[in-house]
Amino acid sequence: MAALIWLIAGVLLASAEALVGEFFLLMLAGGALATAGFSAVTDFPVWIDAVVFGIASLLLVLGVRPVLLRRFGTQPLELTNVAALTGKTALVLEEVAEHSGQVKLEGDIWTARPLDVTEVYSPGTTVTVMEIDGATAVVWRGP
Repeated sequence: MAALIWLIAGVLLASAEALVGEFFLLMLAGGALATAGFSAVTDFPVWIDAVVFGIASLLLVLGVRPVLLRRFGTQPLELTNVAALTGKTALVLEEVAEHSGQVKLEGDIWTARPLDVTEVYSPGTTVTVMEIDGATAVVWRGP
């Protein structure tokens, strides 16, 4: 009877892991399934089953989970293309005003406009790219 309870607990924990995706509940499910197998072939008291569950789960959490996280964990998001340009500094080449201007950004020349349309940035000013709007860098001099 105890083996059936451990088996049900293992299946429920594995099912719950599908909702979470952190591999922790899956390790506990593995511990519960190992305990179900142990309990099915032995006739020890329930407290020994609990010790087997604890040891098996601990070994899985410390030994298997880190490997799974390295292999299947999500990588940090790396911005690419124009999304990577936001926050970079640029050098004003031609006066940047509401309808005109150019900046040198990452070695390329971009058309630019100020974030605040009332501002004008003179050549030689260092500005920060706030966003890329199509092929135009929206820049701000900052405080």
